[in-house]
Amino acid sequence: MKRALTKKVTAAITLAAMTMSAVGCGAASNGTDANTATETETAASTEETAAEETTDAAEETADAEEADAEETEEADAEEASEGGDLYEVKTDADGNPIDLGGMEIIIRDWWSGDPTEPANDYEEALQEYRDWAQETYNFTIKQQAISDWGSTPADFVDYATTGGDENYLWVLRADPAITSAMANGLMYDLSTLDCLDFSKEKFQRNLLHEQFSKDGKIYAMYAGFSEPRTGVYFNKRILTDAGIDPETIYDMQADGSWTWDKFEELLSKVQRDTDNDGVIDIYGMTLNEGVMTTQAIFSNGGDLVGKDASGKYTYDLENPETLEALNWTVDMFTKYDAEVANPEGAEWDYYKEQFLNGQAAFLVEDEYAGCPGNFLEDMNDEVGFVMFPKGPSGKDYINVWSNNPVAIPACYDEEKAWKLAFAWDLWTNQPEGYEDYNGNISTARNGIFDSRSVDETITMMTQPEHGTVAYHGMIPNMDVGADFIWNITPGCVVSEQVEAIADTWKSYVDEANK
Repeated sequence: MKRALTKKVTAAITLAAMTMSAVGCGAASNGTDANTATETETAASTEETAAEETTDAAEETADAEEADAEETEEADAEEASEGGDLYEVKTDADGNPIDLGGMEIIIRDWWSGDPTEPANDYEEALQEYRDWAQETYNFTIKQQAISDWGSTPADFVDYATTGGDENYLWVLRADPAITSAMANGLMYDLSTLDCLDFSKEKFQRNLLHEQFSKDGKIYAMYAGFSEPRTGVYFNKRILTDAGIDPETIYDMQADGSWTWDKFEELLSKVQRDTDNDGVIDIYGMTLNEGVMTTQAIFSNGGDLVGKDASGKYTYDLENPETLEALNWTVDMFTKYDAEVANPEGAEWDYYKEQFLNGQAAFLVEDEYAGCPGNFLEDMNDEVGFVMFPKGPSGKDYINVWSNNPVAIPACYDEEKAWKLAFAWDLWTNQPEGYEDYNGNISTARNGIFDSRSVDETITMMTQPEHGTVAYHGMIPNMDVGADFIWNITPGCVVSEQVEAIADTWKSYVDEANK
């Protein structure tokens, strides 16, 4: 900007000089007499004065423009400062912007396709910020599907073991191979990278770094709000036909009275033999039993594996809160589960069809089911959605967070790991004005959810005070589904199932703590 203004001043001076030169040449070639020469000199003197005035004016104008430019730059800086530190340039020891040397970084996942044009104001603001970050710090970054869901854990282990020249940030999933990778030093300790501040709100909103931590080391991270998980869908038509106002379920959730007892009360009212032939036509609920069993445990303040103050894993299957939840769950399955009405040879997910065709009033399922592109899009009846009710030992409604961890392979050296973490930290910031933007809410609004589902339930699910992390997925060799959860079925004896797996799980936990 200053260089351009200097050129303007030079041009004005040159113009004045050219005017004076033109006058002088004309006088010499005309061969005028003394009087004429005097008149010419007088005229030249006048024009020279005018030229000097023109030059002075141009310089004053240039100075004024330069001052305005500096004020504009200061105003822009002040505006960026008022918007927080998002656009505050981070510098090196010499005061220059940190330079990542043109790194081409790939956030490696199993679902991303080609980038699309921004579809709304938020996406435009995000793209503008990310373009600024990449230009300012000299790097490029994109998210790309390379492995698939099934092969990702093994692919990461292979890469972290053998190494590679790529600049990968890996999106992983909870899997025994990943917990083994942690134990065997294949995941970089993110706590050693000073460009990451895990006290920031974007990390505190999900606490995944605590889930993937061990002995003071942090092996994975996630930024932003957690995904909504297990809740309870309800068919408003069936409830209304049974004399129940569907809105009262939202009201109970709002005032804190949505409990196991209230849930069972509703289950007993909606389950009916509508044609008096001795066969139940509408069941209380249908579900994937494993989803409800896990959620019921946490809703009562229990868990399967915990972590104590020293960072050691704890075996919690036989804790009173957990056992109480397991016994209550079996009782609910035995009394109200539509599984008994499954046709012979039905697929494992036949419960979806039962809810869609109105054979059950309630569906315990993850929030994703009502989002665009999922099976509840085919629902003809209007549905509601609330958090899972709290048990007698539960303090509040709880969402068990399950997010995809992002890791850096330990085969990278410190400089490379730092640069990757620095770029990812920039990439995952929210643009100015959208600091509290929650993409889960926007997605839900495009699904089958009513307004109270979105504004009350799903919003609540993503708030830190209603979330927790589970540690059972961090124990190598522990497959909670096949080992135990899937055996909690209608009519089963909980104590027998616990006894069958207790010693095995205790040994897994002990080994993990070594």
